[in-house]
Amino acid sequence: MAALEPKQQRRFAVEVVRRLRAAGFTAYWAGGCVRDQLLGRTPKDYDVATNATPAEIQELFGRHRTLAIGAVFGVITVKGPKAAGMIEVATFRKDAAYSDGRHPDSVTFSSAEEDARRRDFTVNGLFFDPIDERVIDYVGGQDDLAARRLRAIGNPRERIAEDKLRMLRAVRFSAALRFVLEESTLAAIRELAGEITAVSAERIAMEMRRMLVESGRVQAVRLLLESNLAPFVLPEIIPTDEATRQKLEQALAVLGRLGRSDFRHSGAMPTLVVGMTETRETLPHAHDEGGHGIQEFGPGFSLALMTLLHRIVSPKESLEICRRWKLSNVESDRVYWLLAHRSSLEAAQSLRWSQLQPLLIAAGIDDLLTFMEAVSPIAAEAAAFCREQLKRPREELDAPPIVTGDDLIALGIPQGPNYRVLLEEIHRLQLDGDLQNRQQVLRWLESKKQP
Repeated sequence: MAALEPKQQRRFAVEVVRRLRAAGFTAYWAGGCVRDQLLGRTPKDYDVATNATPAEIQELFGRHRTLAIGAVFGVITVKGPKAAGMIEVATFRKDAAYSDGRHPDSVTFSSAEEDARRRDFTVNGLFFDPIDERVIDYVGGQDDLAARRLRAIGNPRERIAEDKLRMLRAVRFSAALRFVLEESTLAAIRELAGEITAVSAERIAMEMRRMLVESGRVQAVRLLLESNLAPFVLPEIIPTDEATRQKLEQALAVLGRLGRSDFRHSGAMPTLVVGMTETRETLPHAHDEGGHGIQEFGPGFSLALMTLLHRIVSPKESLEICRRWKLSNVESDRVYWLLAHRSSLEAAQSLRWSQLQPLLIAAGIDDLLTFMEAVSPIAAEAAAFCREQLKRPREELDAPPIVTGDDLIALGIPQGPNYRVLLEEIHRLQLDGDLQNRQQVLRWLESKKQP
């Protein structure tokens, strides 16, 4: 898949609005792309809101250039050039009741103001007119951006009742943006925290995945505790006494050192950008319904989750968490492996090659070394040693075995469980240089056959 070009994406997003406007419709950029632009970030992608109906959008852009996957909610996807990607064009709408606590039972097309007021947080409820270069703000989002404040639109209890996942999204946005979670919004989350269980495990895991890979991950964990969501999504991290509190703090300290983030805007509020000028920084984002994510440079999810848990749970207990969130086998296995080997390389410089090499060629080695680099200077030295070893030629780092099971059969060694034991022992001796060629291995095997 071709990489998207931010300038091409922006140009296409302007063109979509221009086409709609030329056809007599109202059209604005909406949601997360507006928020990110006003924060001085280059949006990863763009959403457009309009008073054109789905049928009118398809007629204007042509059915061969549109996808109607979200048409039931008034959303049509418009395909652009390869470098520009696709843009979701949504009709201004008003939502009916949310019987399942996640999705509206039905939608009716409405005005721009009604569309803004049905969204989650004020900073995600802004529109931007890229033709006239102006912000359209029906919900006070600009004031909240300037105050670095995350606030629900309207009554926070009503917004949460509509979509229970908004509680976790509030934690994620607040932490990733480094915004204060507004008092009444936080109070509503505390009151309704137990209702997060109405959300599917997969959706909870999706939010946790985003929280832990973004640069505000430590603050996100603290907000999970402060908002009373932790007992319902990750009770293992709740301190029960001073000893467990210290373990959590130690884990959070390491979690905060994972990955590399750009903190140029970690202090004062950046100057708001509302024009068509180039923004100051480009950060990768994770697409998110109702507003794009804020993902900055951070660790992979399995590594971040393992780091949070490494002082708190055993490898076996971590699998219970993975099962609860219905994580993939790949993610679950990686978390388990990292926890099982979190201390295995602390003395890497003194390990025999047969002890070090199996870990160096494991799929999770880069994550493990990244974790070690964040743990302590001593562990970081061991990690640096391992990274040097990883520079060895592939044929030296992971040399093929000198003999196989077929060789054991040819020597008349009875088949059975002992094959695996013999082959592992041979490979260990091979790695340590005690057996260097086939002849030496065969003599060693012959000696094993003697009484």
